[in-house]
Amino acid sequence: MIAVVQRVSRSYVEVDGEIVGKIGKGLNILLGIEKGDSEKEIRKLVDKIVNLRIFEDNNGKMNLSVIDIKGEALVISQFTLAGNVKKGRRPSFDNAESPDKAKGLYERFVLEMEKYIPVQTGIFAADMKVFIENDGPVTFIIDSKAL
Repeated sequence: MIAVVQRVSRSYVEVDGEIVGKIGKGLNILLGIEKGDSEKEIRKLVDKIVNLRIFEDNNGKMNLSVIDIKGEALVISQFTLAGNVKKGRRPSFDNAESPDKAKGLYERFVLEMEKYIPVQTGIFAADMKVFIENDGPVTFIIDSKAL
């Protein structure tokens, strides 16, 4: 499971010109599900993300988590994170989980995140337009296999 975690001032997602998810200060999370991912990866990844100290304290130090600032998360499914660009010029998505399995894991990830902070989402497998107002910018790529 791969997550691109961005600290944002605000973020929203549109489908067919309609806003389907919108947050203020918090995290924009692009989530890619790979073959072999399970509940174990979800718990590890969520724990890492919600406790990651990437928000500034009163001294300007990155010392606060999204929980500490009472922030929100916008979680967007993005199968292209499982893409492999090692060979040739066209990405291979052989490592991406099948849509049926990926959707279930994506939904479990969202439910686990909601235990800690308010969460908004896009629409799984839809053509989405994601608007991100980066704060910093501060961006991390987290692979659950490396945790």
